[in-house]
Amino acid sequence: MDANYKPFDPHPSKPTYMPPPGAVDAHCHVFGPEAVFPYAPQRKYTPCDAPKQTLFALRDYLGFTRNVIVQATCHGHDNRALVDALKSSDGLARGIASVGPNITHDELAEMHEAGVRGVRFNFVKRLVDATPKSVFLGIADKVAALGWHIVVYFEAPDLADLTPFLNELPTVTVVDHMGRPEIANGVDHPDFRRFVDLMGNNKKIWSKVTCPERLSVQGPPFYNDFVPFARKLVEVYPDRVLWGTDWPHPNMTTHVPDDGGLVNIIPCIAPTEALQKALLVDNPMRLYWAD
Repeated sequence: MDANYKPFDPHPSKPTYMPPPGAVDAHCHVFGPEAVFPYAPQRKYTPCDAPKQTLFALRDYLGFTRNVIVQATCHGHDNRALVDALKSSDGLARGIASVGPNITHDELAEMHEAGVRGVRFNFVKRLVDATPKSVFLGIADKVAALGWHIVVYFEAPDLADLTPFLNELPTVTVVDHMGRPEIANGVDHPDFRRFVDLMGNNKKIWSKVTCPERLSVQGPPFYNDFVPFARKLVEVYPDRVLWGTDWPHPNMTTHVPDDGGLVNIIPCIAPTEALQKALLVDNPMRLYWAD
């Protein structure tokens, strides 16, 4: 683990909000354990171990039923920890892998059998090296044949340049963390309006209304400045939003989030039972467990 890395909270509070039956934590990770699943040599950071057993125990403690586990950059294209967690989940987890351009159909089919349903493209420059867009489009064509979708991670200033590429993707595309808007600019800033408009113009684009702990300027415990952004997307596009904890919160620099407190924000961004059920049950089930 890096010297300045902040490990996850091993004793989060019990949330006062109770998710609806069948709720899905649709954005979380597993790291290692390093002794079994080493981290990638080219990684930009070394996290603390965050194994599947801890993730599944947290899922139950917070009142969720299922997980969507997203491959993080510290494991590179080695998806063994992800696949192992999926195989151990009794069908209660699906996965998002990270793959290179030479991935074969047989390798993709094997991951599909384990529960992988998409691949992640990371454009956050501090986390990954630049890759030509043509490489990503080639991968997208391969996974589209399996009915998978694409998850993309980028920051708000890069959206304008990425928009033509996003519109070219052949599958459903899920944007991590609302495209990381600058919360201090306010919900009416042109950068966030550009993202809202992108979702309006392209019905294949979904968003995760996640990571108040990363985006908020005001900070814990309520992250009030984050709420209008997430609530806007939940109310305008209720059938194309997802929610997740982002456990174990890699690369947090300001504080260690309380996962129970994050769950308590859900009724603030999805104020009705119908919106909560769409966000936490209907949408992720349709996207990840339809087959």
